[in-house]
Amino acid sequence: MTNVLVVYDRAAGRLLHEQAFEQRRDAFVARLEMEKRYRGRENVEVVVLSAKSRADLLRTHARYFLSLDELAARMA
Repeated sequence: MTNVLVVYDRAAGRLLHEQAFEQRRDAFVARLEMEKRYRGRENVEVVVLSAKSRADLLRTHARYFLSLDELAARMA
């Protein structure tokens, strides 16, 4: 299982930070630290995503990992 901490700027449509963790608990501890760092920035999402592999995350949560142009190309 892979656990990935993601910090995403919705307004800019870009990934600010990505970090993989083996242990889900470690990912959530890091998430709390990132939430403190980005507190007050309404357009910034801080999430932990878990899946069997990063490839699975790319398939299910592509918006965090691909640019807006790449997402649009997938829809065409």
